[in-house]
Amino acid sequence: MIHDLGHRDPVRRRIEALGSSMSLPTVRKAMGILEGEHPSVMRGNGYDIAGIRTYEPGDETRLIDWKSSAKTGRPMVVDKDRQLTSKVWLLLDVGREMTGNCPSGEEAIQVAANALCMFAALSLRRSDEVCLVLADSSTITRIPCRGGFARFEQTLDRAVMNRRSDSRNIGALLDFALKIRDRHALLVLATDETALHEDHLATIRRLTQTHPLSLASVRLLNPLRPEEDLGPILEAQSGRKVPAFLRTERTGQEVAVHRGYVAAALRHELARSGSTLVRAESSQAMFEQFIHLLSITLPTVSAGYSARRSAAGPTTAPISGRSGR
Repeated sequence: MIHDLGHRDPVRRRIEALGSSMSLPTVRKAMGILEGEHPSVMRGNGYDIAGIRTYEPGDETRLIDWKSSAKTGRPMVVDKDRQLTSKVWLLLDVGREMTGNCPSGEEAIQVAANALCMFAALSLRRSDEVCLVLADSSTITRIPCRGGFARFEQTLDRAVMNRRSDSRNIGALLDFALKIRDRHALLVLATDETALHEDHLATIRRLTQTHPLSLASVRLLNPLRPEEDLGPILEAQSGRKVPAFLRTERTGQEVAVHRGYVAAALRHELARSGSTLVRAESSQAMFEQFIHLLSITLPTVSAGYSARRSAAGPTTAPISGRSGR
């Protein structure tokens, strides 16, 4: 159950440990990676120049000061301080389709909520202003998040527990994002892999041109691929059982190919602007991909996490049979 996550989900505790164990300079670099380079219609970049210093592993290449580097004969970077506290918008799809199951047995909403916790842990560590937005076909709710990570968990879990009865409206959530005026604010959208389609790509493109954007896409059980050990498969939206004659290798492959095509199109669109896509079938896999994303330029994050993972041991989740389509 979603309201038990804060106490019983080992991934949450790993997320919390990651955020608290990283030094503030490392957190700032990590958030810089997630925010990425993105074109903006606004002038300026939200930073003050604090000085010039020697390049260190993990620094963004866009901060290299080529004139100073030429004079000193070694790479030099511009050291910047933020003028204002950053703002992070965590956008969560809470339509009833998010009750669909993942291969891990978790509901999509659980994996999506944990994905947002990963971003929140670093954002709160950096003292960012975090705002949670939940949307379905009935309402869009905006919740300012004050306090530390534990308070954020409580706010998120309480809000999610009271929703998920209405169908999704991903278009309304994207429209809300388009109206966010702060062009330096990081947007994180969490939904499942069936929510976004080709007709959403134009809106995604507009968002990446004005904001740094990260998309957390939850992979679902393939409802048409026969799995002998899962029992009946139910549609997340209607609750009806998927007819057995539809569950064949051929139809299952068709669903898999379509989902893969949409994911590739989204990844390509996001990569063009330096935005990121994290796509996984469980909270643990989502966390692993998050760590990998950070470790590309912050190897100390990967090394530290590997040591903690070895000490903690593996995690498992029960398998159940509800899937989105």
